[in-house]
Amino acid sequence: MLSRFMSGSIRNLEREYNCTVRLLDDSEYTCTIQRDAKGQYLFDLICHHHNLLEKDYFGIRYVDPDKQRHWLGFTKCIAKQMKSQPPFTMCLRVKFYPPDPAALKEEITRYLVFLQIKRDLYHGRLLCKTSDAAMLAAYILQAEVGDYDPGKHPEGYSSKFQFFPKHSEKLERRISDIHKTELIGQTPEESELNFLQKAQELETYGVDPHPCKDVSGNPAFLAFTPFGFTVLQGNRRVHFLNWDEVTKLKFEAKTFHIYANQKEDKKIILTYFAPTPEACKHLWKCGVENQAFYKLDKSSQVRTVSSSNLFFKGSRFRYSGRVAKEVMEQSAKIKREPPEIHRAGLVPSRSCPSITHGPRLTSVPRQRRRAVHISIMEGLESLRDSAHSTPVRSVSHGDSFMPRHRHQTTDAGEGGSSQRVISDEAYCPSDSVLPTPTAEHSLELAVARHPNGAPCSIEEEESEAGTPEGQVAEFGPDGRVLRLGRTRKSLPNNEVQELHKFILSVLRMFLVTMGLLFALLSLLIMLTESDLDIAFLRDIRKTPEFQQFHFEYFCPLRRWVACKFRWMGGFLIDK
Repeated sequence: MLSRFMSGSIRNLEREYNCTVRLLDDSEYTCTIQRDAKGQYLFDLICHHHNLLEKDYFGIRYVDPDKQRHWLGFTKCIAKQMKSQPPFTMCLRVKFYPPDPAALKEEITRYLVFLQIKRDLYHGRLLCKTSDAAMLAAYILQAEVGDYDPGKHPEGYSSKFQFFPKHSEKLERRISDIHKTELIGQTPEESELNFLQKAQELETYGVDPHPCKDVSGNPAFLAFTPFGFTVLQGNRRVHFLNWDEVTKLKFEAKTFHIYANQKEDKKIILTYFAPTPEACKHLWKCGVENQAFYKLDKSSQVRTVSSSNLFFKGSRFRYSGRVAKEVMEQSAKIKREPPEIHRAGLVPSRSCPSITHGPRLTSVPRQRRRAVHISIMEGLESLRDSAHSTPVRSVSHGDSFMPRHRHQTTDAGEGGSSQRVISDEAYCPSDSVLPTPTAEHSLELAVARHPNGAPCSIEEEESEAGTPEGQVAEFGPDGRVLRLGRTRKSLPNNEVQELHKFILSVLRMFLVTMGLLFALLSLLIMLTESDLDIAFLRDIRKTPEFQQFHFEYFCPLRRWVACKFRWMGGFLIDK
């Protein structure tokens, strides 16, 4: 009896696993779910935890062992999507940014979007000029600490907060002045709403950047926003296409294509190259989902999309969910008492350190930067401490950002006139990373840098190690890297994997081609040699082209083949 009970308990444990979801306020939600549970079940648990009804804007993101980010599919089994072993660690994030955050029905939804945009500002994804940066930071300060109080807020109190990857003392003073004089009396709800309305006017609102390279090999960031597709390169926005102009999104291996129709029937094709085929597929799926969400009027209009024109090749994907217009209509029907919101206040936050955190990062880079390892998906992810190099500075051009109603315009062509400056510095959202408490097994790592000079850093929980896998770093007394050495254990060669995929693709194409040829040959024999009296066969036989082909080509070929067979038969008999 006891043995049966123990075996039954073990089987039940094998059918369940733990899952941890990091929320937007950096708290964690842990639950136990069945092995066959789908993504929708976990997402519903999180929404119930937040008492959230306008949930279509949000999604759950995870990172696989190859450091590739993914959105959790709600219609698929969670265990089949995760490439690692449980327990699983994921993050709740805004997947579709609201085109107008002020139009959201409930305050809890606006608060969660506020936390996401505050995170974007801190991680360098939301760029702006100094005047806008000071106003955004002042709104955050007012929402978190309330009205200025000389007894509670000593001189330089704003320097204890870290709103951006890097900022100067002049900007800190400007933030304090706005907080002291212009925002008195605003409640947290009002400050958050004003913050959202201000952020919505910026060009990089809603940008979730995907690093790529153009056809010339220059680095670029591709992103999908509520208003369309945008390309950021250097310190300029080089392309912007409305969703109505984008006609098709395709990818093959690492190559990503965007087809668009601009004014006067001008058709353009933009081509970019992702770091890996998996990153390119993720980029394509994000584009398909964003286009369906923002462009379509009804979810019934959603169609399955193929990444290739050939029916036997490529990936097929279909967005499952409601579109933006349906979400707004459903939100208007919500009638309930507003749920209680538990704001983080002064609780230390990994994404935006509060007043209890360390001193301000000055414009002078630190000589030593510290990285920490924490376990994400069995230790495969690592997070680095701050290593910022992109300041938020004023642009020499008077108005570097378009207001919201100008988001609907399109940058024409590729010339210099179509490029819009968004920052004095190169747009590099990965220049800031998430400070995280040190785990017991934390290590001291140096900041590795890319050949182009950008830090080899990562964003939030979706992170990469400071040094490449398969290498170890030796450090000097000042913490700098002296030498990188190759470890004995290394990952499989990506080139070998790509070669295997290429060989499989060629074999598949060969088999399909042979199948088509066999089908055509069978149809030809049926037309010429059979006596089947079928309507479509009879019509084909009566055409002049078929009769000419039959008497001038097929009959001589048949006599030649028959002669060869008779010769071979006689040759074999004589032997």
